Amino acid sequence: MKKVLFTGGGSAGHVTVNLALMPLFLDEGWSVDYIGSAQGIERELVGSLDAVKYFPISTGKLRRYFDIQNVKDPFKIAKGVYQAYRLIRTRKPQVVFSKGGFVSVPVVIGAWLNKVPVIIHESDITPGLANRISIPMAAAVCTTFPETGGQIGKDKTHYVGAVIRQELQQGDADRGRKFCGFHASKPVLLIMGGSLGARKINEAVRAALPVLSKTFQVVHLCGKGQLDPDLSVPGYKQYEYINEELPDVLAMADMVISRAGSNSIFEFLSLQKPMLLIPLTKQQSRGDQILNARSFETAGYCRVLAEEELNDASLVQEVTGVYDKREEFIAHMLDNKHSDALSAVFRLIKEKARPSSNPAWK
Repeated sequence: MKKVLFTGGGSAGHVTVNLALMPLFLDEGWSVDYIGSAQGIERELVGSLDAVKYFPISTGKLRRYFDIQNVKDPFKIAKGVYQAYRLIRTRKPQVVFSKGGFVSVPVVIGAWLNKVPVIIHESDITPGLANRISIPMAAAVCTTFPETGGQIGKDKTHYVGAVIRQELQQGDADRGRKFCGFHASKPVLLIMGGSLGARKINEAVRAALPVLSKTFQVVHLCGKGQLDPDLSVPGYKQYEYINEELPDVLAMADMVISRAGSNSIFEFLSLQKPMLLIPLTKQQSRGDQILNARSFETAGYCRVLAEEELNDASLVQEVTGVYDKREEFIAHMLDNKHSDALSAVFRLIKEKARPSSNPAWK
């Protein structure tokens, strides 16, 4: 049986592309394994696929700043490399696909040591630290933005565009309203702060609810541990995270407030959802979300609100601005030509896969 191994985690953005690809391999009869962290969100998300075997390994965070954990984490990463090496040696995949995140680095190293080809997917304009470490060991790198190839080297870069989960196109607005207890006579505002949540966005949304709720029904995905059990406002629903019902919730949404992770914003683009993007600051990240958001703003898909300028008043003002011009945003998004990135990546992984008689296993 042909075998493929997936890795990636730490946030939902490092898992969604894997979730789109794995069913395609299962449908063709491949054996599918996943290596992730013991406690990360990837374990929760991948756990919904019964046919996928999940293997947790030790992992550490690669930080750009001083932290006492920087002393301990290299040992965790080294342990993770050994665990990944042994797992790959035992499971014998023909190919490894990595979506990035810190847990992917030990897996890529383990695959490289076992002479198993690795395909990497980079969502953002600029590669993240984990992918920058991994790219020299990869057989190919799939990119979402064409300009990323200039930073990686065109010899192994494959510009494919954005990978969109097929199930998102199958959402039903009526099911979404039933799930949230909403009605069809009032527009819906969806807030997504990322799988880990966004405390400052949550605070601004809750402070602005008295005004926002006059115009919108509000569904708020606020992140793990960030529910406010004392908050009760008619037409306001809060959840830590939504998985199976997300296509329906997106189908009913009239506009979205979101961070600017590449996977998410391209999914909103494919569904023609007007966006207000609040990217992570340079103090919180390497600045990739700022680049993503400005690219979308230039294309006419969204408006951007810097987190440094975020408060309840600015949030209301920007939401009103997006909603009032929603038809203009939708018109620009309809002009976007979607590529079949999912099929392109699927084909590339299969092309790079080693035969089952890989001499590395002998």
